[in-house]
Amino acid sequence: MSNINFEIENGVGIITLNRPDKFNSFVRAMAFDLHKALDDCESNAAVRAIYLTGTGKAFCAGQDLAEAIDPNQTELPKIVEEHYNPIITRLRKIEKPIVCAVNGVAAGAGANIALACDITLAGESAAFIQAFSKIGLVPDSGGTYYLPRLVGMQKAAALMFLGDKVMAADAEKMGMIYRAVPDESLQEEAMAMANKLAKMPTKGIGLTKRLLNESYGNNLEQQLNLEGELQNEAGQTYDYQEGVSAFLEKRKPEFKGE
Repeated sequence: MSNINFEIENGVGIITLNRPDKFNSFVRAMAFDLHKALDDCESNAAVRAIYLTGTGKAFCAGQDLAEAIDPNQTELPKIVEEHYNPIITRLRKIEKPIVCAVNGVAAGAGANIALACDITLAGESAAFIQAFSKIGLVPDSGGTYYLPRLVGMQKAAALMFLGDKVMAADAEKMGMIYRAVPDESLQEEAMAMANKLAKMPTKGIGLTKRLLNESYGNNLEQQLNLEGELQNEAGQTYDYQEGVSAFLEKRKPEFKGE
């Protein structure tokens, strides 16, 4: 997959957007390559965490507009439906932790893909831009769903209407991302987090992710009931038994993700 680099290392599925000459902007083939890489991560039991980043100076500049305006290529509604919606759905539905390392500008759909990951870190020179208004479009890729929930309605509206650039440190302060880190240590810190997650109880983390997803639509009673249901499921896993045994035996647990 020339548009996407994919490898598995130490239980981490490493996905790297790889169109650096185009700031990792998406074309149709690249979107489908990312779908496949995410599907491979979901189906492969050896993958217990996912790591998403980009090559070059940018994380992702969103849609390659040369493709979008080409009359012989896919129309905009189809691009959203077939390219980006499946990416966001996969990022949220895969019950494995996803760490995103934003290595440069994340604009348009690129910004919203980063925000849909479970834990997002960014290099201090990275910037997030809701660039849609600059070309007369509306935010897609789940941006209107996740951004107001992360930063509040007023900030989300301003960022989307004005298309302001938000640097990584400010993104951290407003709760848009988990952490801003020095550029030179971004990959090391983010990969260390992914490696740590890959050794943790994958099933329990996946069930926690399901609870977080469902919390957007549940009332308190529904969420409490679901917590009880999934707690019962987690309590039947190997990793729960191993965690308890390790605690009682005062040793480090060896989780299997089962």
